[in-house]
Amino acid sequence: MAAVLGSRAGDADKVDAPFLQLIALVKRFDEAVAVAGVTLDIRQGEIFALLGSSGCGKSTLLRMLGGFELPTSGQILLEGRDLVRLPPHERPVNMMFQSYALFPHLTVWDNVAFGLRRDHLPRDEIASRVEKMLEMVQLQPYAKRKPHQLSGGQQQRVALARSLVKRPRLLLLDEPLGALDKQLRERTQLEVVDIIHQVGVTCVMVTHDQGEAMTMATRIGVMSEGRILQVGPPVDIYETPNCTFVADFIGSVNLFKGQITVDEADHVIVDSPECRHYVSHGITGTLGMGVHIAIRPEKIGIQQSPPGAHDYDNPAELGFNSSYGSIRDLAYLGSQTIYHVLLASGMAIKVTKSNDARHDAIRLPVGGKVYVWWWGSDVVVLTQ
Repeated sequence: MAAVLGSRAGDADKVDAPFLQLIALVKRFDEAVAVAGVTLDIRQGEIFALLGSSGCGKSTLLRMLGGFELPTSGQILLEGRDLVRLPPHERPVNMMFQSYALFPHLTVWDNVAFGLRRDHLPRDEIASRVEKMLEMVQLQPYAKRKPHQLSGGQQQRVALARSLVKRPRLLLLDEPLGALDKQLRERTQLEVVDIIHQVGVTCVMVTHDQGEAMTMATRIGVMSEGRILQVGPPVDIYETPNCTFVADFIGSVNLFKGQITVDEADHVIVDSPECRHYVSHGITGTLGMGVHIAIRPEKIGIQQSPPGAHDYDNPAELGFNSSYGSIRDLAYLGSQTIYHVLLASGMAIKVTKSNDARHDAIRLPVGGKVYVWWWGSDVVVLTQ
């Protein structure tokens, strides 16, 4: 796993020039706009995830990259070459679908070799490529089996091998692990990343699964209503969302509505009905502006006594960034407990606490009165 993460970090930095460029890409179906002027640069060697809910335009965007949909307007440049008018079979692009689309009457070996045979490659070269690819995906012992004799994870690797054996410049993955159960999907994610990095192919994947995007992608583009709202590495998308939609869509978040009452270069104070928020950094805003304060559940402390100076990383925050209420409900998930806390203002928030000790899950009972608090450095101020 460490090797995979290291590869991802290296890929993000090694090439500055964009490998794939989408320029003002638009797709309309009659009066409906599925993709609304997307402009995006993707680097060579990275795994880029398009993340969004159903109907946001991510699959339409992927199909345009593959040549299965013609853009209404805009350009798709791969290494400077415009692909828009090229049919799918003339593009140096392969697409792996969620259903895998394996041929049930062919063996694993023949499924992987199928595209190479259609390209009329010499037999020796076909055999060499297929053997190397089966070795890479660890399916050599299953070469003579038919798809129905394989597990879901094995079928997924056959489909991946078939997509990669033709050595595409760009690999497109449409919900690549959506057909697998949760446990197998989580185990397969890093396997797929490792294989893609071994081959060195640039990859664009579509998913609605946040965990899948966070685990597999070098960078993520969050889509809504045909537009990309934010692009960045998973840690930036999660820790510093640029709008309330991204904050709320990625993971879980508590959003407080407030107003800027102090605006200094090194800190900001936002008043909300729940508390006064001390933000330990400056923002782009003006006095009196309405904003949202975003705080992740795991950044919030919860206890039965009021927070003191020792609880904060900055003495100036004492008296700020805290509220009180009662535990309305809790969900014990083994490694952590999620508390649903009803604040005195009437707002309900989530607090996630790691169960480091065996008694952590029962120390704070439902109905108990609690204080919640957080550091100003963990606060994100959103103006939209």
